Amino acid sequence: MMKKQLKNLPPKEQDRIMNAVESNPDFFIMISKEIKEKMNGGMGQMEASMMVMRKHQAELQKIMMP
Repeated sequence: MMKKQLKNLPPKEQDRIMNAVESNPDFFIMISKEIKEKMNGGMGQMEASMMVMRKHQAELQKIMMP
């Protein structure tokens, strides 16, 4: 499913993101749960995603570094 969502990115970026998710599944599960909670509270998907990503920006940067 993720590959389908990442199809417009260059292959290197796709691999980098897939590796980050596969290496840190618990972190990304937590992120998705937080986004879902905000959406269930009435927030739109984009707004919820941006809010959660900003909250965890430092961790995301560490994980996504090459």
